[in-house]
Amino acid sequence: MKKPQLLFWFIIAITIFSIIIVLPKINNINFQFFLKPLIGERGISFRKGLDLEGGTSITLLANMSNILKDKQSAALESAKTVIERRVNIFGVSEPVIQTANVKDEYRIIVEIPGVTDVNQAISLIGTTAKLEFRDVSSASPSALITYESTKPTGLTGADLESAEASFDQNTGQPVVLFSVNSNSQDKFFETTEKLKGKQMAICLDQQCFSAPTVQQAIRDNGQITGGFTTAQAKELATQLNAGALPVPLSVLEQKTIGPTLGSESLAKSLIAGFLGFITIVVFMSVLYGRLGVLASLALLLYTLFVLAIFKISTLTPYGITLTLSGIAGFILSIGMAVDANILIFERMKEEKRQGKRREVVVELGFSRAWTSIRDSNVSTLITSLILYQFGSGMIRGFALVLAIGVLVSMFSAIVVTRTFLRMVYR
Repeated sequence: MKKPQLLFWFIIAITIFSIIIVLPKINNINFQFFLKPLIGERGISFRKGLDLEGGTSITLLANMSNILKDKQSAALESAKTVIERRVNIFGVSEPVIQTANVKDEYRIIVEIPGVTDVNQAISLIGTTAKLEFRDVSSASPSALITYESTKPTGLTGADLESAEASFDQNTGQPVVLFSVNSNSQDKFFETTEKLKGKQMAICLDQQCFSAPTVQQAIRDNGQITGGFTTAQAKELATQLNAGALPVPLSVLEQKTIGPTLGSESLAKSLIAGFLGFITIVVFMSVLYGRLGVLASLALLLYTLFVLAIFKISTLTPYGITLTLSGIAGFILSIGMAVDANILIFERMKEEKRQGKRREVVVELGFSRAWTSIRDSNVSTLITSLILYQFGSGMIRGFALVLAIGVLVSMFSAIVVTRTFLRMVYR
């Protein structure tokens, strides 16, 4: 009999946590103060897409005619990394940059919230990235190594064939291995021979991000060490590949959404969601009485949990961006959460007609409705996976939000509603 109580207090705990995440300020009291070690000083907020916040969307077409077939995907990811870096340097808030492959065409979709000047956005991301290896000998030993304090060596990203993150066989430390293309090997050897024992800065778009010491002259391949973490080594390899595999980009499509339109769309979506929620609560309460009230309370908690997941996800590089299509998926998942409760309650009615005790009715209602709930939700998850895998843009956002909503709705129906009923009947 202790299990319902433990689950009940667990639900209370995650409810309080979700309230702090979703409603950080109540009467000017910031409750996220307790979560600063996790979320930092800035706190967390919903990440809104262009259709809600306004901004510019640009679809770029990558020209792969000069790239080998097996390296085209890597080249596209390298180009994406360069664009992300360019956008972040200019302080653009929460850009969304993703790749897509449509009928053998490689595309990069760039969404920049808050930037409504299309020409500015194109100039921001459209120029070709320039990777350089520069001489550090002229820089002051105690000064910060910058692009201006170094001298050109004549070596650029065009001289590289490829780069990859690896581990040193002797020390086990993360390193970056790179190979030099055949046309540049003599030049690379002569330059690194002169810089033996000295630092050589690696700069991308006039920003120096590493300055390893040249241990020996390099001809066909080399190794970069510098106290990297595994993640830093992978990032450096990606940046080197960005210079080694340049991809010409052309603008395929561009559009601008004003912030006013985005605000109006958000307001209408919230009103629609609120009215839909109230309608469901009234319907459940009238049809099932006390059971409907409990289901409505579970539905309220479900909504709170999903919103908290949306916010927490923004702490990761793969945070969920809310769009109109995503909100539609969220509202649809609310309806699916109600479907699960209806199946359970109808099964409970059937068991009750047979004169069984209330405690038995609750357990049998849930256990016998579970297979139908499981099958319907799994089919929806499979559909969401297909939409996410083969869709792009708004379709993927809809599929992701719907899948999260379905998973949380299963938890809400089977755990939250069941725990409430057990506590009440007890």
